[in-house]
Amino acid sequence: MECVWAAKVLSVNGDKFRMAEGTVMSSIKSTVEQIKALETERKNLLLEIEELKKMADAKARALESEISMLRDEVKELRLLLSGEDDAGDLGRKKRK
Repeated sequence: MECVWAAKVLSVNGDKFRMAEGTVMSSIKSTVEQIKALETERKNLLLEIEELKKMADAKARALESEISMLRDEVKELRLLLSGEDDAGDLGRKKRK
């Protein structure tokens, strides 16, 4: 009888092991899916960052250009207001 009882115990222990193994596998599968989702989100965020950097660079170049034009305009206006002879030449050059 001891052998039969021992076999039942092994069977019960085997079922517990299978249940635990299924839970572990489910947990691992869930973790792997979470990792894949996080890697996808990371990739998308890195792409978005690159696009935003490009947009920021383009905006900076546009502002630099605008500032350069405004500086030129300030110089021209200062020349006009100072009454120098060069101011008349600047006005004629702009009209051409």
